[in-house]
Amino acid sequence: QAQLAESGGGLVQAGGSLRLSCAASGSSVTIYRMGWYRQAPGKQRELVATITSGGSTNYADSIKDRFTISRDNTKNTVDLRMNRLKSEDTAVYYCNVRTGLTPINWREYWGQGTQVTVSS
Repeated sequence: QAQLAESGGGLVQAGGSLRLSCAASGSSVTIYRMGWYRQAPGKQRELVATITSGGSTNYADSIKDRFTISRDNTKNTVDLRMNRLKSEDTAVYYCNVRTGLTPINWREYWGQGTQVTVSS
């Protein structure tokens, strides 16, 4: 039921910053977790960062000291602030939303993806 709108991707120099945003709409069920995954060319899609409705965060080891995730529960939006970007951060970033409160009731929704390119 949920539709995701992503924005904020672009081209940035190494060491720079970028902010990604995602807005969820069209869902009448509880959104338990929102976050971001990324997929570089020739690589598996990987988790970047997630945040639950209660504010608990989870970061990939490769970025947890540089990226910050936040959300607005009233607006069903999630932001990812990316600082000190590296060339290896170049990837398509996908917004991810998980609805439901328990694993048996979970539903996953994905955004179309937004390109982040970091030049060295």
